[in-house]
Amino acid sequence: MFMADYADGEWKNFQIVPYGDIPVSPANSALHYGQSFFEGLKAYKHADGEVSVFRPDKNAVRFNKSAERLCMPQLPEEIFIQSIAAVVDIDRDWVPAKANHSLYIRPFMFATDPFLGVAPSKTYKYIVLTGPTGPFFAKPLRVKIETHFTRAAEGGMGYAKSSGNYGGAMLPARKATQEGFDQLIWTDAKEHQYIEEMGSANAMFFLDGKLITPAVHDTILDGVTRNTVLTLAREWGIPVEERKVSVAELLEGAKNGKLTDAFGAGTAATIAPVGSISYHDEEYFLSDPKEREFSNKILNALNAIRYGDVPDTHGWNYMV
Repeated sequence: MFMADYADGEWKNFQIVPYGDIPVSPANSALHYGQSFFEGLKAYKHADGEVSVFRPDKNAVRFNKSAERLCMPQLPEEIFIQSIAAVVDIDRDWVPAKANHSLYIRPFMFATDPFLGVAPSKTYKYIVLTGPTGPFFAKPLRVKIETHFTRAAEGGMGYAKSSGNYGGAMLPARKATQEGFDQLIWTDAKEHQYIEEMGSANAMFFLDGKLITPAVHDTILDGVTRNTVLTLAREWGIPVEERKVSVAELLEGAKNGKLTDAFGAGTAATIAPVGSISYHDEEYFLSDPKEREFSNKILNALNAIRYGDVPDTHGWNYMV
């Protein structure tokens, strides 16, 4: 794992060490006041044995947005990318040479001041971990539209990958699992009438011949996979709308057949098809994911680029 320390206004002590425990003070300010966040991206093995990391520059930008929101120091983008490349290079034999498999990469930062006091830490630690991973979901998702719990509110930190965002989502997610659902579709905190995110991914819908997704703002994560999907869709001439998406129009589309595709888009999930959507005890079933034109096309295109099966015309693959 890669490790670096922030103190006295600068990043220092860059090193790669074997994966293992690190000492932490019981008064560590991240444990008490939540100054902690992370990123997630993947490395892929190509047919010729080469290894690439997908769009690390986008993650670097988002990493610093999270840092800014949590009053934590910026990490130069070149250090972010080079640290990931260095770890992946050493761990390249751990990158699976298998379809739909990859090396997951987890960069994160947390406060390290051993001090009890509600104030930003003056010292921080940055670490990069990796681990091989397979498909995130094995079947079409049965999802529930959440109408009580809230993931994020206007003015909050929903756009940051704060550790606390994920901790707060665990109880409603567990309740949904106990009810037989795979994921939640989060709605706005004020009225619960507009779609926000889908569990661990951005929510995307093919409705009335258009690709529709909630616009990015301070309650919605600016997903790298989301951006990639929208970029390819626009290049293919598909109408794209980034806007408010109401629960009412989504359910109406499910009823009248105009909602022809629904999926989550994210680093872990990649493209996760939705099999059914439930709202107030009524379940709406969508078409067979195997027959959906758009999500299958976009998944195949993404895989072809990331695994090096087609030319990388966008420069998205960072070769290690």
